[in-house]
Amino acid sequence: MEQNKQNYDESQIQVLEGLEAVRKRPGMYIGSTSSRGLHHLVYEIVDNSIDEALAGFCKNIKVVINEDNSIQVEDDGRGMPVGMHPKMQKPTVEVIMTILHAGGKFGGGGYKVSGGLHGVGASVVNALSKKCIVTVKREGHLWQQEYECGKVISDLNIVGDTDETGTIVYFKPDDDIFDEIVYEFEVLSQRLRELAFLNKGINITLIDKRDDKEEVFHYEGGIRSFVSYLNRNKEALHKDPIYVEGLKDGISVEVSLQYNDGYNENIFSFANNIDTIEGGTHLVGFKTALTRVLNDYAKKFGHLKENDKNLSGDDIREGLTAVISVKIGEPQFEGQTKTKLGNSEVRGIVDSIVGEGVGIFLEENPAVSKIIIDKALMAARARDAARKARELTRKSVLERSALPGKLADCSSKDPRECEIYIVEGDSAGGSAKQGRNRKFQAILPLRGKILNVEKQRLDRILNADTIRSMITAFGAGIGTDFDIEKIRYNRIIIMTDADVDGAHIRTLLLTFFYRYMRDLIEGGHVYIAQPPLYKVNKNKKEAYAYSDQELDKLLEEFGGKDSSTSIQRYKGLGEMNAEQLWDTTMDPEKRILLKATVEDAMAADEIFTILMGDKVEPRREFIQQNAKKVSNLDI
Repeated sequence: MEQNKQNYDESQIQVLEGLEAVRKRPGMYIGSTSSRGLHHLVYEIVDNSIDEALAGFCKNIKVVINEDNSIQVEDDGRGMPVGMHPKMQKPTVEVIMTILHAGGKFGGGGYKVSGGLHGVGASVVNALSKKCIVTVKREGHLWQQEYECGKVISDLNIVGDTDETGTIVYFKPDDDIFDEIVYEFEVLSQRLRELAFLNKGINITLIDKRDDKEEVFHYEGGIRSFVSYLNRNKEALHKDPIYVEGLKDGISVEVSLQYNDGYNENIFSFANNIDTIEGGTHLVGFKTALTRVLNDYAKKFGHLKENDKNLSGDDIREGLTAVISVKIGEPQFEGQTKTKLGNSEVRGIVDSIVGEGVGIFLEENPAVSKIIIDKALMAARARDAARKARELTRKSVLERSALPGKLADCSSKDPRECEIYIVEGDSAGGSAKQGRNRKFQAILPLRGKILNVEKQRLDRILNADTIRSMITAFGAGIGTDFDIEKIRYNRIIIMTDADVDGAHIRTLLLTFFYRYMRDLIEGGHVYIAQPPLYKVNKNKKEAYAYSDQELDKLLEEFGGKDSSTSIQRYKGLGEMNAEQLWDTTMDPEKRILLKATVEDAMAADEIFTILMGDKVEPRREFIQQNAKKVSNLDI
């Protein structure tokens, strides 16, 4: 029996040479091989150019998407070093492109500050590309070297002369590694715009040769322009964003903020151009300073009486849009996705710089200061009302008997297997209740459209019956009290009619979840049901189609449309009986569900503001731009 065991000795230990490890486990280096990882390749190369800009040697970066979805990134920095590397005895540019963790970011000599989330950059992009060509403009010459799948296939050769300096990296992603190799112009433009905001004065050009598109990003105002851009679809309470900057112990801090007439806070924090979506010490320092300095000002100038309670941080940040950007020599990232800044010294530095800068602004601009304080005082009054309403809601959650009357709950008490359908209307709710699997499927019918939470404060939201029904049914609270661990259902499924009203109700629900229960979406708990649009009968054959394209294909399979063909177009869920609803939309074995995700908080905030906010013009523009993408819409 011992002889049958597979030997486990030194011969079983595999050593991956060079960049083979990257090709074997690409997800470890770029996150995933999905569209997200594909776009990350571009960011890694652009980050190297940005590092040159941060060091003061680069002003212009050009990114080109070629017709075949290959990419070219060009900058006017110093150009990668082309001399022989003292340790490796090969050209330094070759070392940068073929050896992991080689570059000017390590050891502190090349760059004081550098971006690039993974710090592996060019070599990983090279490893995951079918073809890669690096052209360096340096020392009066054009130097060029070619690679395939990370391996060198040519010497570093002089291919021309030039007086310019800079680096050009061309790469074609390997379609054997990536799920898809189609670049999205909008995805790239969003990140490049962000980088241009965070590095004022730099020029970044994005060219798409597939459909002759071009955008240039250049912002002399830096993050001030960033805040104005984020607030462009909102009603700002003061014309110009407040701006504070400072340098202490080698750490550079920039903060810009502006209030709008909305009720949500939008604070975006960055460290070395990396979006710290989980926050960190710089965010804590900012919040602490802002709360302290506004309370001090309010008391000093009589907006708050001596015995009044201080304004809370939530009161002060209502309607706030802010960008925090720190540049630090040795950033420490932590958190689940390594996007939380952990440097303890940053908190005090940001607190000090923001506290002093905002304090001076408030004293010098009393009219703006009064607007901000008045906004916070109104928020505090509304918070008291919301607290009372929240306590009532919390009490009803604790009382099992107080579950909403219209809720048909499931018998299982294990949240991991339970799901709840939020159904539009009593008619569809009735069919869903009859057709469901009672063990794990709960049904909550909603009558009419829910409140547009984008335009209301929390106290008003908590007094709306439909919203209270959902809060009570889910059992996890709302807003700052929301606790995903207490959720009673693993899947929350929005099931509305496939028409304009259904789409509107779906958007209202998603807005509510995003603004007040964001962990539901970020945790992957929110789904959108996909009921069929058509039922086709022909010669005792019966089938359902979920789009016009599926209908055409189905009719073709049935032998074409003739007098024996019956096509039913479903206008609403209420037209289906319980059995049909189960077969098409609720049976886990057959149904189609769309998972609601938030790839980018900034983009999500913008879309909800456009669709559900007060300004009409941005919404009209959005509808006009996207109307062609919509099918199956009955108007």
